[in-house]
Amino acid sequence: MTVRTRIAPSPTGDPHVGTAYVALFNYALARQRGGQFILRIEDTDRERSSAASETMIFEALRWLGLDWDEGPDTGGPYAPYRQSERSAIYREHAAELVRRGAAYPCFCTRERLEALREEQKARKQNFGYDGRCRALAPEEAERRVKAGEAHVVRLAMPRDGQSLVRDLLRGEVAFDNAQVDDQVLLKSDGFPTYHLANVVDDHLMGITHVIRAEEWLSSLPKHVRLYQGFGWQPPVFCHLPLLRNADRSKISKRKNPVSLNFYKRAGYLPEALVNYLALMGWAMPDEREEFTLEEFTAAFTLERISLGGPVFDVSKLKWLNGKYLRRLTPPQLLERLRAHLLSEDHLLELLPLVQERIDTLEDFFEYASFFFTGELAYDAAALQAMVPKGRTPAETQKLLRGLVEEELDLLLDWRKQTLEPAIRGFAERAGWPAAETMMAVRVAATGRAASPPLFETLAVLGKETCRRRLRRAAEVLKGKQ
Repeated sequence: MTVRTRIAPSPTGDPHVGTAYVALFNYALARQRGGQFILRIEDTDRERSSAASETMIFEALRWLGLDWDEGPDTGGPYAPYRQSERSAIYREHAAELVRRGAAYPCFCTRERLEALREEQKARKQNFGYDGRCRALAPEEAERRVKAGEAHVVRLAMPRDGQSLVRDLLRGEVAFDNAQVDDQVLLKSDGFPTYHLANVVDDHLMGITHVIRAEEWLSSLPKHVRLYQGFGWQPPVFCHLPLLRNADRSKISKRKNPVSLNFYKRAGYLPEALVNYLALMGWAMPDEREEFTLEEFTAAFTLERISLGGPVFDVSKLKWLNGKYLRRLTPPQLLERLRAHLLSEDHLLELLPLVQERIDTLEDFFEYASFFFTGELAYDAAALQAMVPKGRTPAETQKLLRGLVEEELDLLLDWRKQTLEPAIRGFAERAGWPAAETMMAVRVAATGRAASPPLFETLAVLGKETCRRRLRRAAEVLKGKQ
């Protein structure tokens, strides 16, 4: 059997460290077994998916050295590799499931479903569809579909007993069918949900091993039911343990940087990050902690994955990255610095911002220092400037956190032309004067009240640095309450 694995990220934001973690294990198995590693873009979320996010995914995975054999940008025998370009395929397969009795049209309105949810909430029942349209005669359902009545297609899960499914790491896992909802497979607009598209694509693309995050384990009964409904042989399923924060909660951007762009911008070496991700739930046979991607691939087996929730510890990653840095020769280190932080492009971006404000070349290093540092130390003067007169640290902390989470996290186009209306618009919605908002942001982002023009400065600093600093400033202010 030729091993075929895949990574299937959604292009709805910055490339996530969890995507790299899952991609690494899929990549390693395919390479070790002489198979193929496929990149598929799952962009069925039409409102949130973007071409900019897709491009960042490509760039981040290639930065880590995780190249793919087939994908949207490379082509392959099973193209297209974007789900938004495969809608006709999903509609055909949804209709096939209905013909086989494994799925059914559902005509319930949004109002009826909301009322059902409120009723279940009042009765303290588990939320889920009650199966009303499942009881319709097939002829009646077909007539209503042909008449053009709005509907979705739902999976017909067994109502009684248990679904027994197999995971490579956990063995046989049992799920009570009464707790598994009749999942929507095809939405009323003709677009599939993740569940239908995922199973259809994995089968049609010949995926032999589905290696994905543990959070999808609860969906496995639905996916196995889909394979049974089509009469297909399911692949091997392997659900990787979730990356976790130090408090054992699921890794999140509130507690750790999760964007791969952050680690690239902060000067982490891709080989060190790959090494660290490989240690998340896995260990080399000889227990050594430092190894190359090639060494990891050669030794890799799925069976050595540990189910204990791996803690993504940025301090340990930084320690490991330092070891990699110290192995470089001075010319190699210079090459790495010139590739990013001291690149000509980066310097040419920031020099116009400081040139009118310095009198000697030596002044540059003091005035522009915040462009090159990571975390900032906010002294008493900075904190005083960050909190406007008449405001409290708690109010300013709320403003900064809200700006990041409600506006900046969602902003993919990081330029002066987009930053200015985004920040001004948020200030207006928050009921803050623009001047007070911009001063708080300026100090949080640069550590000082006097800096080059704000929006140009934020653009040059980059999204990852700015978001991290604003979150850090909010944490410091929280401690002052």
